[in-house]
Amino acid sequence: MNVRTSLRGAGEPREVRESFETRCCVVGAGPAGVVLALVLARNGVAVLLLEAHEDFDRDFRGDTLHPSALEIMDELGLADRLLQLRHTKIHTANIMTGAGLLTVADFRRLKTKFPFIAMMPQVDFLNFLVAEASRHPDFQLRLGARVEELIEEGGRVRGVRYRDGDGAWHEVRAKLTVGADGRGSRVRHLSGLEAGIMKTSPPMDVLWFRVPRKADDPSGVVARFGRGHAVVLLDRLGEWQCGYIILKGTYQQVRADGLEALRKSFAEIAPEFADRAEHLKDWRQISMLSVESSRLRVWHRPGLLLVGDAAHVMSPFGGVGINYAIQDAVAAANALADPLRRGAEITGAQLQAVQRRRELPTRIIQSLQAFAQRIGIANAMRARQTFNVPLPLRLLLRTPVLRRLPARLIAFGFRPSRLRRELRGENYSTRSSW
Repeated sequence: MNVRTSLRGAGEPREVRESFETRCCVVGAGPAGVVLALVLARNGVAVLLLEAHEDFDRDFRGDTLHPSALEIMDELGLADRLLQLRHTKIHTANIMTGAGLLTVADFRRLKTKFPFIAMMPQVDFLNFLVAEASRHPDFQLRLGARVEELIEEGGRVRGVRYRDGDGAWHEVRAKLTVGADGRGSRVRHLSGLEAGIMKTSPPMDVLWFRVPRKADDPSGVVARFGRGHAVVLLDRLGEWQCGYIILKGTYQQVRADGLEALRKSFAEIAPEFADRAEHLKDWRQISMLSVESSRLRVWHRPGLLLVGDAAHVMSPFGGVGINYAIQDAVAAANALADPLRRGAEITGAQLQAVQRRRELPTRIIQSLQAFAQRIGIANAMRARQTFNVPLPLRLLLRTPVLRRLPARLIAFGFRPSRLRRELRGENYSTRSSW
């Protein structure tokens, strides 16, 4: 429905080019937002998905699809076709210690149809899901839509106002607004929920860059620690995506030391990749990720729900962020698809049920990430010596009953969400290992 109205905000009246009504407005077309929109649309809920960017192609976004996410894709009947897209499979997670190579997690031992982590460019994953969602008449996507205001009436969020790439204003009214717009969430800021954020301070930041991959290189995830440095390499098709881990607050010193010092350090910590260091010729090839871990005390307001990084920012440790975001979307769909389809008002109790389902798993994995970062990475880097596995981890990996635990926690997290049977695809064969 196209109408022209006038809005009054802090400044002069603004002309609205379009006013639109839908059952659910999802802000942010990352993994959580796209999966939620897809599940709702294929189950008869009119949904509008807004994305501030003009496409999905970003540098150094997470590319890991863990077994938990692949099982959800299988429940939707999409896994087989998804895995026809270009990807690599990670079967183990290894670290180099003073005593040699140690396998921390072996996903091949998991009882699942997908005993691996799929490394797939996120742009391909999102384009695939959007193409699937677009087959359903209840799905609409608007790219280049930057949300600027929440529509609030009677203490309830009733939708959003956004500007398109030309600067024109649009208004969307919805029974439910979902903020899935990432760690810098605009919706979270506008909602006032940001005031209740609980932050931890991981002891590290990450410099991301790429180097070529050779045919005889090892596969999977490769981690190297020692002599005050740490490097994690992710097998990403024809290249390695490298995370050079630095202590938090030391980035300016790393820059001051110069690119040659960084190349030398990379070669020392990962000597089998030393020849690849020469491909780093400019700081513009390097992106700095300020590692953060946080979560909101409350994820919702009347008419509004936050999911994924908008509700809880995850450390990159273990690469679980995408998979927890997707599980948030599943929990939201399970609880809210039916009342949205009926056009019912979404209650505070229903929104609280989504947070209650996902908050404990989030708290647990964030605590485990913090422990691993503090005890493992930070101590090893400060020691400036060859890395040795902490005694508790060595004992765990030597205990038959417990040594599968790291792989299970990385693969599925704690208490993973599964789609309700009536929301699934016609054909699915997943059997979770939990």
